[in-house]
Amino acid sequence: MTTNQDNRSTPVEDAVRACAAAAKRASAALVRASDESIDEALRGMSRRLRTTRQTLVAANEKDLAAAVATGMSGALQDRLRLDDPRLEAMAAELLTLAEVPHEPRDRVVEERPDGLTLLERRRPVGVIGANYEARPNVTLDVASQFLKSRNAGVLRTGSAALRSAQALVDQVIAPALAEAGLDPDAVQLVPSEDRSAAYALVRVPESIPLVILRGSGDSTRDLGREAARNGVRTLSHADGGGVLYIGADADEKTVHELITDSLDRLGVCNRLNLLLIDQSAYEEWLPGVLRLLEGLGIAASLPPHAHPLGYEWSLDPDRSATVTIDAAAGPLHAARLANEETSGLAAAVVTEDPAAATQFINAYAGAGVFWNSTTRLLDGVKLLRVPETGINLDRVPGPRGPVTFRDLYLRQHVVVPRGRLFGLPE
Repeated sequence: MTTNQDNRSTPVEDAVRACAAAAKRASAALVRASDESIDEALRGMSRRLRTTRQTLVAANEKDLAAAVATGMSGALQDRLRLDDPRLEAMAAELLTLAEVPHEPRDRVVEERPDGLTLLERRRPVGVIGANYEARPNVTLDVASQFLKSRNAGVLRTGSAALRSAQALVDQVIAPALAEAGLDPDAVQLVPSEDRSAAYALVRVPESIPLVILRGSGDSTRDLGREAARNGVRTLSHADGGGVLYIGADADEKTVHELITDSLDRLGVCNRLNLLLIDQSAYEEWLPGVLRLLEGLGIAASLPPHAHPLGYEWSLDPDRSATVTIDAAAGPLHAARLANEETSGLAAAVVTEDPAAATQFINAYAGAGVFWNSTTRLLDGVKLLRVPETGINLDRVPGPRGPVTFRDLYLRQHVVVPRGRLFGLPE
């Protein structure tokens, strides 16, 4: 733990540890809570999003005013905004999550020939941390996934969204937990704008063994390295950028629809970032694509590029309305460029040729691959029908792609005498 010159912890570190201690005390009750109590808390959050709307919007307006004053880009302001449609969508997602069946605690793996039964048991982590960008809706996304998986949580958001996040915790999350008979301390928000709070969050493995990291590139990667030095595991979402490859046999209407759909929001990670056009049709497709992008208010970065091919425009506040365009010598080359030049978040192929689509899909190794559909679908709600805590891009075994409550468990092997299936439904 980083300390000051007197070898004492800083106020920010003390605040994070206090949040961790409170969440840890509350975590035991979540393990014992009934499915009905968990789901009632989610429904309560949904109700309170509507009944406290004015308070939430007022807090968010203060965050937005401060963001405008500091010159925040339009794309980032869009991520920060909490308006009526967004609050309504959040409320609907919580109701949907409440109706999703809970994962069974125990699963029979094998009735062994030695008279024993092998079970696989799912156990909550206990307390999970989350550090995320200035997106207030993520506060509810993460808190709801922690609750559904019976984990307590310590949340830390960017300073630009702290008022909005605090209002969501105070007006929505904590009261809904209490009304459902659950400990409102189960979800903690670090009450500090200081960036050092993010580093403090990944330095307490005894209380917070796992931290969800969402954010922008280098800063999130640096947090991941700090977590590793302190023995804290992470599920990280540092980089994004969707890829679209236009095959030689693509349908023009589908191409234009996918480009448009992929650019509906510019400040998100799964938007269109790199557009690859098959070399054999490059000159034919390029003029129409450029006209479409111009009509959408998007600039095109054409070869030769003065930046890496996978440069993520959503992280560039001055040039977020940009798409990189290049040629690819067929589906295998396009997949190789997507694998080697981008983060590996998601890639799509648009073609009417099943063989070309199959080549691209089999060769692309990223978290999500799409045929004649948009990379914007790589999202917990759109893809899996439940909110996500983030999109994990680790190239190791474990949850990859949108991380939901189903991924926030520990696996335990249990061996019992045959017929002694304690804890299992009859």
